Amino acid sequence: MVDHAAKENVNQVVDNGKGESDSEGGGRGYELPLLLFGGFRTLIDRLHARLATEGHPDLRPAHGFAMQAIGARGATASEIGRRLGVSKQAAGKTVDRLLALGYAERADDPADARRKLVHLTPRGYAALARSAAIFDELRAEWAAALGADRVRDLEAALRNVVPAETAFRLDATSWLGTP
Repeated sequence: MVDHAAKENVNQVVDNGKGESDSEGGGRGYELPLLLFGGFRTLIDRLHARLATEGHPDLRPAHGFAMQAIGARGATASEIGRRLGVSKQAAGKTVDRLLALGYAERADDPADARRKLVHLTPRGYAALARSAAIFDELRAEWAAALGADRVRDLEAALRNVVPAETAFRLDATSWLGTP
């Protein structure tokens, strides 16, 4: 689940200046992406810790991306790979794992019997619904810690700088590693 060294700061590139400010009182440029990723990682790690205690111990972040790529209508392994930005083989490997865990199933495409569609099972839909509810709870925790206005301001600011067409891309796995 969490891949970190206990109380060990392993980022050798930026350790020397960590916590220091630039001359204008702001953070250093490299801190913003690291803090955004750290926030993302914190939310995802907490989500998966909760999912594990609620009957989904084998579900991994890549599985969530893949289930989103499958979507409500289903998709072929090639379509899932394109949506995730990975090869058909990598997508197929993740799909095989989702099948083995009971989150997805394969079926003939009613429009073309040569194609196999991957669909989410009720267990897959339940995991996504539970994930959404947990994300709402985690957001509420952030709002309690930071203030609701600050969380709304943060979300609004990110919507202003993140291009709309990339805001909800699923292909993070293509640059974070294959699923």
